[in-house]
Amino acid sequence: MIWASLPLPTLLIDTAGRILEANPAAETFLNASARALKDQPVFDRLAIDAPVDEALARVRANQAALNINDVDVTPGDRAPVHCTIHLAPMHDNPGIVMLMLSPRELADRLNRSLGAKTAARSAIGMAEMLAHEIKNPLAGISGAAQLLSMNLTPEDQEMTDLIVEETRRIVKLLEQVEQFGNLRPPERKPVNLHDALDRARRSALVGFAAHMAIIEDYDPSLPPTFADSDQLMQVFLNLIRNAAEASKGGGMIRLHTFYDVSLRLRRKDGISAALPLNVEIIDDGPGIPPDIAANIFEPFVSGRENGTGLGLALVSKIITDHEGWITVDSVPGRTVFRISLPMAPREKKKEAN
Repeated sequence: MIWASLPLPTLLIDTAGRILEANPAAETFLNASARALKDQPVFDRLAIDAPVDEALARVRANQAALNINDVDVTPGDRAPVHCTIHLAPMHDNPGIVMLMLSPRELADRLNRSLGAKTAARSAIGMAEMLAHEIKNPLAGISGAAQLLSMNLTPEDQEMTDLIVEETRRIVKLLEQVEQFGNLRPPERKPVNLHDALDRARRSALVGFAAHMAIIEDYDPSLPPTFADSDQLMQVFLNLIRNAAEASKGGGMIRLHTFYDVSLRLRRKDGISAALPLNVEIIDDGPGIPPDIAANIFEPFVSGRENGTGLGLALVSKIITDHEGWITVDSVPGRTVFRISLPMAPREKKKEAN
């Protein structure tokens, strides 16, 4: 009864990638009956613009759910539909995975005129326009409060100190909004991933992650990636900061790099590109709240009190601009942000005259 009542297209996939069951919403989405879909290879029926094979393998190996946000799913010979894909293991049969699609209207994908994502984008656009105008009077308010405090009693100075502290906090938030909206295109060149990670690690250890143990677990044979070094360091810093702030009482962050030739992603030009260079930032904190896990890379979504919700949105934007891929697996005690990036192109040898 529950299976038939699920409002979203849902399939059960076996270890060979075949469809075991399809609910009525999936029958409508795929324009085929459950009987016709049974035992069919799922990727014969669905073309998905994401490395779902790799994601299915991770769900089976970890026995943990995984979400893939904002991908094109093409059912049969119909037009692609923008979806979020939810993958979850069936714990009573570990080899079987439930694949659920949350479709969005094609007009939403093209026009971005409906829904929560559009509201977030509109809010960012408005904040970008207003940030500069707001920062100027805030500077005046802070300066006036500091002048007033020179002639006040210690008790009254507490109030002016509060004004200065709060104006600085608001300015910091506005600077993050400006940074999100004004991020320049990456200036890409060959970059050693471990150099960028080490810069971020050293910066974190003398600041916000001083209470953490940061472990390096590197594959020294990794070739260079093709990236903007400063933006890549910004990504690593944001992810390490998130891990450190989630583990307030201390803990461990592991920086893991490895080579994986299986992951490929279709670029905007239609070419399938390999993303063999992988970085995982792993922490042993409380994990991401389940109610926001599916939208964690959206602007203004945050699991922390007083969090801005822009850090991970900025990370996602930078990785997308680098033609890379980012995912997250999170359960209490283990959160893994995984970034997959392309190798730097080989330099062509100059021909002798």
